[in-house]
Amino acid sequence: MLPRFKPAARATVLALAAASLSGAAAARAEPLTFEAAMARAASDAPDLRASALGVDAARAAVVAAGRLPDPSLKFGLDGFPVTGPMAGRFGEDDFTALRVGVEQELPSRARRRAERGLAEAAIGVAVADNATALRAVRIAAGLAWIDLYYSGRKLAAVDEVLATLQPLWDAAPSGVASGADRPAMALAPIQLKAALDDRRSRLIAEREAARAVLTRWTGDPAPTTDGAPPLDAPDPAALRMGLEVLPMLKAYEAEDRRAQAELDLARAGRRPDWSVEASYQRRNPAFGDMVSVGASVRLPLFQGQRQEPLIAARAADARRVGAKREAARRQLEADLQGDLAQHAMDHDQWTRARDIVLPAVMQQSDLETAAYAAGRIGISEIVQAFTAVANARLDALDKEAAVMRHAAEITLTYGSGR
Repeated sequence: MLPRFKPAARATVLALAAASLSGAAAARAEPLTFEAAMARAASDAPDLRASALGVDAARAAVVAAGRLPDPSLKFGLDGFPVTGPMAGRFGEDDFTALRVGVEQELPSRARRRAERGLAEAAIGVAVADNATALRAVRIAAGLAWIDLYYSGRKLAAVDEVLATLQPLWDAAPSGVASGADRPAMALAPIQLKAALDDRRSRLIAEREAARAVLTRWTGDPAPTTDGAPPLDAPDPAALRMGLEVLPMLKAYEAEDRRAQAELDLARAGRRPDWSVEASYQRRNPAFGDMVSVGASVRLPLFQGQRQEPLIAARAADARRVGAKREAARRQLEADLQGDLAQHAMDHDQWTRARDIVLPAVMQQSDLETAAYAAGRIGISEIVQAFTAVANARLDALDKEAAVMRHAAEITLTYGSGR
């Protein structure tokens, strides 16, 4: 309690409170590091299991691609009379026969080669999709970890501020009772405490939301953070050089291969497809059985109305994929440039908040503390000074969180993923 403190005692208590406000919040050791969170997400996220099954499906399908179609079993009754003197009687003539045979379709070699190419291209698309999904999962898990880490630090900072400003809550009523402060001044500490309590409630909600997101990616029902976020700043030159190997652009390369395979398949439609057939015909023993063989060929005679339009469509699709890839590459370059500029701005603001603003309000708090100890100012002024210290400290922490989050997002999005 601070009622009736002598000036020297009041100065000592308030100086201790001011010093406590400027100190860093103690880090809590928890079991999940930044790298461990991303690794667990990469091994546990259902999204990745789904994309991996897509790769397995594409690889399984390639075994059957380009194979000959299954043969067809054909059977029937040939030459059965329905009119005339032998109508409705089976086996009394020399042309009625029970027939059983096999037909095999023989697609052109170009068609079968194109089908194999299309199946192999589908594997590339599935692998690229899996790599893109892995990058997205790592980014989401890493950012959720950083959000949880800094929500805990900010919550600890608010708790520390509330604890170290307890002397102010106690000093306000006594100052009014002693006549040193006006009655209205007793409301200033109450307003400050309410504002800090509101901020604490928001931080609790933010922490639980970040924990829920991290649970979604890692499967840990109650994840907590261990260690600090990565401190490496983005390397603009290395990030620009690595854009071409990003999963997003590699996925377009896989799409281009699939589009080319579909174009080859459309072109194969200009080649004739064959089929062969052999059948055995069972007749009256008096006339003997027969064997028949034959072949048929599909004749692409009207290519201008059938094959050529399909070829033109598939060729346009192939060019469209190339144009979309170039658009995506340019968008990545623009996004990277914008993100780097934003990160530089965030870093400058954090540096000023940490190295200029916070020391300045701390110095102002020291001066106000000395003035309060000398009895030259009242509780309102000292509350304002401590409010400024609390806000500056929490603002610096907010800006640090934004810098670390943006740095990790840039590195994970455009870099190697670490």
